[in-house]
Parts: sequence; structure tokens; C-alpha cells
Amino acid sequence: MRSFAILLILALGLCWGQSSDESKPASSNVMGTEYPRVFADGRAAFRLKAPEAQKVQVDIMAKKYDMAKGEDGFWTATIPPQVAGFHYYRLVVDGVNINDPGSETYFGVGQQFSGIEIPEPGHVDYYETKSVPHGEVRQRRYWSATTQQWRRCFIYTPPDYDANQKARYPVFYLLHGFGEDERGWVTQGRLDNIMDNLIAEKKAVPMLVVVDTFVAAKPGEEPMVMRQDGRRPNIGGNIGETFREVLLKELIPMVDSTYRTLSDREHRAMAGLSWGGLTTYTIAPANLDKFAYIGGFSGSTGGFGRGNVDVKTMQNGVFADAETFNKKVKLLYLSIGSMEGPGAKNFHEALEKAGIKNVYFESPGTAHEWLTWRRSLNDFVPRLFQ
Repeated sequence: MRSFAILLILALGLCWGQSSDESKPASSNVMGTEYPRVFADGRAAFRLKAPEAQKVQVDIMAKKYDMAKGEDGFWTATIPPQVAGFHYYRLVVDGVNINDPGSETYFGVGQQFSGIEIPEPGHVDYYETKSVPHGEVRQRRYWSATTQQWRRCFIYTPPDYDANQKARYPVFYLLHGFGEDERGWVTQGRLDNIMDNLIAEKKAVPMLVVVDTFVAAKPGEEPMVMRQDGRRPNIGGNIGETFREVLLKELIPMVDSTYRTLSDREHRAMAGLSWGGLTTYTIAPANLDKFAYIGGFSGSTGGFGRGNVDVKTMQNGVFADAETFNKKVKLLYLSIGSMEGPGAKNFHEALEKAGIKNVYFESPGTAHEWLTWRRSLNDFVPRLFQ
């Protein structure tokens, strides 16, 4: 009986390849570094050499943890279990925020931050690199006459794109959130791994995914970027107007003329997370000659988190004629983390009551964070172009 209990404990400890008291370097570390380290139970250990410092802390998810100084000049701390997923963090040395030299940095909240991956319990690998055919993420520069600037987008091409020269592909335009940029979905979001795995499992059709930024300003306009003081610029009711011009007049034509695309509306989708979702809900329904698939991950809830809103009058009345809308739109998708509040669910129910077909997805146990959006992407993509 005692032997069985020991074996059971060992088996439970090996469910993630280690016991609860063992740790391993975070997957988000700089190559070859041992810290930060993560434990199977979600704890994380940090270390920094700062022999002259008087006080060092870990600041993760706006919560600070004191680090202890050793005789060797290294400061260390092991923090309590964190929610699974990706988290921005910094180290605070004598009141000054710095990025952890052991971690990769990621652009979020308008600045470069260290980041750490806390693995999900169990065998969750839909966003991990697997032994499957891999597509590519290509960087593309293009000139915008609207903004009078060079812009950059990233384009995911499926595994058979170069080999199958006669094939043409549907296109999915995907936006990041406020304070991030076009790198977000590629780095924090694990876009290419999610797409590769879905296509390999035949859950999704091969497609191009174009990731651009909604930050766009004409000469003389104030760009919609996060200020260093944390305040947002005054954008009034002009949400995404300049980006709409870039998207419709420059980005889509560039993609269609450069890549082998299916360029009709039935083979074009648009979605975004958070502010990118709001931008999507603002642009796509007003341009149904261009898009047949629309999605928002933690995006606009139509005001349903704050009170009663008439669905039929919002968005310039695009939902007023349910029959016409449902014929044009093959998918209207809303998702949210279960810890974000009821707004998206209320919006979903109000749309259904108005006769507007839509799909609602809720990520269990997550908030306004990348794990919500990875799960949303993983659920959204298989619904496209089927």
C-alpha cells in the first residue's frame, strides 16, 4: 500500500515532467538563461545580480513581491502560483523599473516589458511548436499614401503556400490590442503555432493571416498610441477612421496584388482583440462588400456592460434588418474571458433577440489577457471559410 502511494505521488509530479518542488527555465527566457524559472503549480522564481541595490522587487500583473538579497549579491524571490498564460512583468531596483535581463521583452502597454509564460495544467499544446508542417510569418513593408509613412505588416502563409503555386487562399486580417503593435499576435499570441496545428489537424482550411496595426495617423493628426503618462489620446468618435482608409485603399489591395489570394468578400475575414475588436466592429459591418466573417475577442460589447442599448440603432443601423445582415455575414463572433464581466454575453443575447445570428465563446477562468485571446483564435479560425 505504501509503495502504491509513493508511485501515485511520483506520477502526479511527473504530469508536467517534474515534481511540484522542481522548476525549469521559463519558455519565455533569453536563450541559455536559467531564470526566471516556473514550477508545475504555477509558482515562479526570479533572480537578479545587483550587489549595490538596497531594495529589489518583482512587479507582475501590478502586484509587487519583495526579493531577498544573498551574500553573493544575487536577489531572489519565488512568488505564489500565477494564473496560467502569458504575463508582462518588470523588476524594480531601488524604485526604478527595469526589464529582466534573463527574459525576452515584448511590446505591451505602450512599452517593452519582460514576459513570462506560466504553463497551463495538463497537456495543453495547441499553441506550442509541434512536429507538423510549418507555415511562415513574412514581414512586408508597404508605403501608405494616407499616412505618408512606410508601414509594416506580418503575413502568415500556410505550409503549402510555396509548393502549391496554383492554389489561391482566403485572407484573414487580424488586429492587436491597445498599447501593442503588429508584433503582438506573432510573439505573445503564438499565431503561427496555432495556425500550423489547426491546419495539420484539418480543423482549419489553409489561409493567409495578415497582422497589421490599427495605429494610423495622417500628417498633422495625433496617432492613437499609449502616452508615457498612461493617458490615451483624444480620439473622440473617429475610431479607426484613418486605419479604415489604410486597410481598404492600401493594405487589402497590396495583399491581393502581392500574394495568391481569393479576393472576394466570401473569402475575407477580419477580427481583433480588445481595441482591435472595437476597430473591427466599427469597420467591417460598415463594409460588408469587403468582409463576410467578423470577430472580436474581448472587443466591443456595444455598451451592454453599461446599460441598455438598442441593437437596431447602433453602428448606423447595420443590425436593423436582421434578414439582410444574416444573408451577408457568414459569421459574427464574440468572445470574452469569464472574468471580464457580462458585457459580451449580454451583447450576444441582445443580438440574438434582434434576430442577428452570432457565435459567443467564453474562455473559462481568464481575464483581459493573452490566454483568452489565444483560446479565442483557436476557436475562431476553424469557423472560417468552411
